[in-house]
Amino acid sequence: MQVLLFASLAELVGSRALDVEAPATVGELVTLLNSGWPALAGQSYRVAVDQTYAGLDQSLSGAEEVALIPPVSGG
Repeated sequence: MQVLLFASLAELVGSRALDVEAPATVGELVTLLNSGWPALAGQSYRVAVDQTYAGLDQSLSGAEEVALIPPVSGG
């Protein structure tokens, strides 16, 4: 499964995408990412699945588009 990273998250890990084994849920994905890339562990971000924000209990099949999106501010 490819996970897309945006803005400061991409800068932290040095890549705009990560390849990982597809976990069963979004919560398992977050745990996997935080342990595999410790720089992500202290960051605030939302997970979007197929361009919609997802809860930690949402199931994953591995075929979805998954993205990590940091908080956005602006005016």
